[in-house]
Amino acid sequence: MNAHSKRFIRTVRAVCTDRLLARNEQHLRHVLAEYTSHYDTGRPHRALQLRAPSDDTNVIPFPTQRIQRHDVPGGLINDYQGTA
Repeated sequence: MNAHSKRFIRTVRAVCTDRLLARNEQHLRHVLAEYTSHYDTGRPHRALQLRAPSDDTNVIPFPTQRIQRHDVPGGLINDYQGTA
């Protein structure tokens, strides 16, 4: 479990906190909560064959026609999702 924790902390630092100037503790908590939600639900993981941990393994995603960009925590990360 220690290796997983270290990997997550390194990812959060590299992607989130090293590129952000936190105004106060509340702002930092909000950004970390939003990034954690993105990490668990929307971010593809290589170990899961580019699926998010919360994705259903029985569903095969079909290619979509349109792709929309969403800003995750306040424009720090660009998240791309397919639309029908």
